[in-house]
Amino acid sequence: MAWARHQDEVIEAQRLRYKVFAEEMGARLTSSVPELDIDMFDAYCDHLIVRDMATLRVVGTYRVLPPHQAKRLGCLYAESEFDLVRLSHLRPKMLELGRSCVHRDYRSGSVIMALWGGLGEYLQRWGIESMLGCASVPMSDGGHYAASLHRLFTERSLAPIEYHAFPRLPLPVEDLNQQLAVEPPALIKGYLRLGAKICGQPAWDPDFNVADFLTLLRVNDMNPRYARHFLGLNNAA
Repeated sequence: MAWARHQDEVIEAQRLRYKVFAEEMGARLTSSVPELDIDMFDAYCDHLIVRDMATLRVVGTYRVLPPHQAKRLGCLYAESEFDLVRLSHLRPKMLELGRSCVHRDYRSGSVIMALWGGLGEYLQRWGIESMLGCASVPMSDGGHYAASLHRLFTERSLAPIEYHAFPRLPLPVEDLNQQLAVEPPALIKGYLRLGAKICGQPAWDPDFNVADFLTLLRVNDMNPRYARHFLGLNNAA
């Protein structure tokens, strides 16, 4: 696990993102470079990568937009999907997570744990107090799975009302089956175990054909049991 130091390493991450989002999930990407997932946020972000040390290929990645870069850019990625006015006071010490993905052959859990270890170190180094990101779920069934997840999150994992965000293109959950017996995707389940909360109704992202749940994790609300691993507190003196 390491942070990309050179543009060629960023390109490796962008190539993995293309494979996962475009080739595997069918997203319609508007990148100017074939077989790479590139957007305007990449140049402002730090890119975390995990390699298979036997082959040296990048098999997992996250990008993070730190607060000073978000200020330079003038917006967060999530603002393209949500009105974030109620979260404005968090922004000076808030990190935005995005474009997380793991190669389909490496989804046993060890890669995501390595990525989270890197994020935990980053939080402490920069004094970050909260993390925000769009957690995506597939819409391959027309949205019924996502609508049922929304019901589940509303019952168990909803953020306090003062942290709610409002989707610009809401998933019409009232028109969908919300009564399916569902389990969250592994990544979202991991966030919730850490202490994350869902900031309201999901947005529909037609380009990626996913429903996005805005997910907020405040460091002070982190589950102590998992924080020891995420923040490396078990290694503290």
